[in-house]
Amino acid sequence: MVDFTLSPEQNAIRTAVRRFAAIHLKDARSIYDPPTPHEKWEERFRSTKPIYRTAVEAGLIKAQIPTHLGGMGEGLVDAAIVVEEMYAVETSTSLTILGTGLGLTPLILAGTAEMQKRFLAPFLSGEGAPIASLVFSEPAGSANYAAANGPGFVTVAREAGDHYVISGEKIWATNCSGWDDRGADLQCVVCRIQDADSSASVRDQVAIIIVTREDIANNDFNAYTVLSHPQTVGHTAVNGPHIRFTNLRVPKSNLLAPAGKGADVVDMTFTMSAVLVCAMAVGIMRHTFDAALAWAKTERRGGKEIVLQKQSVADLLVKIKTRCEAARALTWKAADAFGRTKWGSELCHEAKIFGSESAVESVTDAINLVGV
Repeated sequence: MVDFTLSPEQNAIRTAVRRFAAIHLKDARSIYDPPTPHEKWEERFRSTKPIYRTAVEAGLIKAQIPTHLGGMGEGLVDAAIVVEEMYAVETSTSLTILGTGLGLTPLILAGTAEMQKRFLAPFLSGEGAPIASLVFSEPAGSANYAAANGPGFVTVAREAGDHYVISGEKIWATNCSGWDDRGADLQCVVCRIQDADSSASVRDQVAIIIVTREDIANNDFNAYTVLSHPQTVGHTAVNGPHIRFTNLRVPKSNLLAPAGKGADVVDMTFTMSAVLVCAMAVGIMRHTFDAALAWAKTERRGGKEIVLQKQSVADLLVKIKTRCEAARALTWKAADAFGRTKWGSELCHEAKIFGSESAVESVTDAINLVGV
């Protein structure tokens, strides 16, 4: 039997996150996009730090860490519920909060018990504004980072005694430079081990190394540099900087996934996050539908009846609502199947594609409904 009824615990999660979003996220745009614009792009992101701190206190970071590691997360379905409720209200500040969960995922998946205890501690405290980042993309592109005939990651790490020395540039990694451009509290840096077996494939050279703010502080100031803050389209208060590592030394004990294992952890991380992208899309479609419906219920556009009475308008609203419901169902199915059935990973990617495309189509329909 198929049952889409949420458990009492899941309904409680939905209610709590919906309340948080209504109180703390609803007016976030007025903070990062005020009448008098911020002088620098990165100040938009930094202005959301008080909201992020409140999210930490409310348990929204611990909710992204499994219970067996001291957090409150109970699985991907619960995570999808959290994501949808946040994105139905606001996207940019939400992505910063959720970006920390993405940044912690490789540690949760591949870290030893000792590493998890050491590195997760700040994120389990419920205090401050600790932030994490998955540092993957590079300026020249990284979609084919494991292609057999490709060069692989340009960012490399070489062994030097008890340390790895990292050099290279990264871009678009959410939360990467932290609140003050001296790095996130924890960065999972995806790189290529320079001294790996020369006969190893490009994929087998990929590793993940943890870099903390303390590691950066223990290096020369120029070992970690923020080159620029590219403007992030759509998510207009998100941190996705262009950064450079220059002979940044980190202890070998920070090696999270060695060469030969790193690419598998990366693939698993992005597969898990794919289904949450669909949950984001559901939230966006919910917001789009509610806004378009409210407009259609009040506007007459010079006529005698509200525009909701027009068949063409009602048809567009039905399409938006249908896509939203279908995407949510696929999100929950994929989240439930991941790690439990052989087709779970495939469903996660299907959900990401379907949800993303549906959100774009729905927003376009809403624009056409209202009129340009």
